[in-house]
Amino acid sequence: MSHYPTLSAALLDQKQRDRQILFIEGKHDQRTLGYAELYDRASMLLFDFQETGMRAGDQLIILHKNNQTFIEAFWACVLGGIIPVPVAVGINDEHRGKLFRIFNKLERPHLYTSEDTLERLQRYAEQHNLQESLAVLRHKTLLANLIHAHGQRGRIHNATAADLCFIQFSSGSTSEPKGVMLSHANIINNLEAIAAGANYTSEDISLSWMPLTHDMGLLGFHLNMIVAGMSQCLMPTDLFSRRPLLWMEKVSECKATVTCSPNFGYKHYLKALGDKTLDGLDLSRLRVIYNGAEPISVELCEQFLSAMAKYKLRRNTLFTVYGLAEATLAVAFPPVGQEYRKVFLDRHAMRLGDRVRIISHDDPNAVGFAIEGRAVRDMQVKITAQDNHSLPAFAIGQVQIKGPSVTHGYYLDEESNRQALTAEGWLNTGDLGFLTEQHELVITGRHKDIIFANGLNYYPHDIEAVALQLPELELGKVVACGVRRDRADADELILFVLFRAGLADFVGIARDITRHVNQQTGLEVCHVIPVQRIPKTTSGKLQRRLLGDGYAQGEYDAILAQLQLLLSEQSQLTGMTGLTASAQTILQLCHHTLQHNTLAATDNFFEVGISSLTLTEIHQRIDEIYPGVVDVTDLFEYQTVIELARFIDNKLPGA
Repeated sequence: MSHYPTLSAALLDQKQRDRQILFIEGKHDQRTLGYAELYDRASMLLFDFQETGMRAGDQLIILHKNNQTFIEAFWACVLGGIIPVPVAVGINDEHRGKLFRIFNKLERPHLYTSEDTLERLQRYAEQHNLQESLAVLRHKTLLANLIHAHGQRGRIHNATAADLCFIQFSSGSTSEPKGVMLSHANIINNLEAIAAGANYTSEDISLSWMPLTHDMGLLGFHLNMIVAGMSQCLMPTDLFSRRPLLWMEKVSECKATVTCSPNFGYKHYLKALGDKTLDGLDLSRLRVIYNGAEPISVELCEQFLSAMAKYKLRRNTLFTVYGLAEATLAVAFPPVGQEYRKVFLDRHAMRLGDRVRIISHDDPNAVGFAIEGRAVRDMQVKITAQDNHSLPAFAIGQVQIKGPSVTHGYYLDEESNRQALTAEGWLNTGDLGFLTEQHELVITGRHKDIIFANGLNYYPHDIEAVALQLPELELGKVVACGVRRDRADADELILFVLFRAGLADFVGIARDITRHVNQQTGLEVCHVIPVQRIPKTTSGKLQRRLLGDGYAQGEYDAILAQLQLLLSEQSQLTGMTGLTASAQTILQLCHHTLQHNTLAATDNFFEVGISSLTLTEIHQRIDEIYPGVVDVTDLFEYQTVIELARFIDNKLPGA
């Protein structure tokens, strides 16, 4: 594999070689573009950019859904020293608002988009009083459909390795997107490390449906292939969404050796597959399937490998990895050709600074994590406490990285730089994890998503996995979030469920989730809230914080009030009349412990959200009145006041 100082040097060299891009638009709709033709088309498009006044150092937002149009614009920028800024088109106002925030943040911005996308931006601007911003944006917009073929080429910029190559803005839709700045040197170093870590050769063929606005799609499955001298196949993300089975069908047809997906992609594929049999599917040539971009689900890995084994997919093809945009892309890889490995941890020993306890997979407290392997070439990884001091092996802490492919900072964002970069030049990724004694990395979750309750840290995807044990719930349709009110010393556990039917039909689901999560984790579920949409990034990551912020701001207050009314109507409220003496006694001490009297004698302790700590306190009070009669575990078997009182009555002398 050749070494290149810049991306433009890589394309210039690769255009001499017989490699190409296959653009897949449907089952029978695809076209090829050789690297030589890509260079020619990009240099001609650069001429059009320069004719509109764009110069080296300007920034061009590329806002286009078509993969070929996007790639040609990206390379036109690279060849001309213009800074490409990939942004997802999106389908809602959150994404359109993000576009305006990015445009206003850039110093010398331009926009390259389609006519229909521009019309949607105009409507959004008119609805949100952004006419002034819209006027500036329109003046700096070049429409892709107005570009016509011609033979004139733009002036190629003589880039250096230290030059800023492009800006990758955060894929979320927060109020202030952060732009990761990447130089040619950052990119080349990381792409070479990936090629070495995955043993790429010029005979490899990649296939991806990941969006080109995401680092895995753009860097991992387009730029990487050009630097490594490989052919590549690209499928639009929305085509995969509509026809997920086409993914593996095209892998087989194109004899691809490398592909990828985060969790939700495997789940989407398996749901579409069901019990179907796919004739002629042959995955024997696949040698690397990346799984990354979010906490890796061990259960999904097993389901996918089992389902695809009949099509000659080998278990050692699954490649569980860790990376992020701030590292350019890759941080840690496992050994190539080794079957993926996993570790099961005690969920009660996973606080920041805890030494993890490895337990059996069938232990009721076990939660599984994939091992992501060791740091890629030239990358350093360490685990630290909140004061940035290093922690020993098997201790959970902040994941920090350092190396020549790590960004020097965020675009015009000194506050974010101060928060992310230490004085010694280490970047705090915001992820939590630990290193094994062999320096292999295991990612356990995001620091900002951790839920604090009962003096312990809980990972939202772990709570979601518990909830998903209920048959009525599906992956990606339930979200756990911790919300801390002002001056509170613990988080409220809120579960959001994608549900579009009537609220009356949701009451039973809410009760089931509350009871099950409470029983399995001991956590008190504050609310289970139905939502019409689960917000995700363009790459499919859950945006838990958006839901939590909405709850904190009162967005769901009306729904919660209606739910509470329905719960009250359906609850079999029972007063003291007709209860045995022991039932009256237990109900009174429950009211005293809970500091309210809304618990009915027939209410299930877990359905009303009593935490395990509160149940322990109730048990202590019962034990004071009925010494040695009730064990704390009996409260998990006799789950209402009436059932518990009957159990006590049967054990008392003279029963």
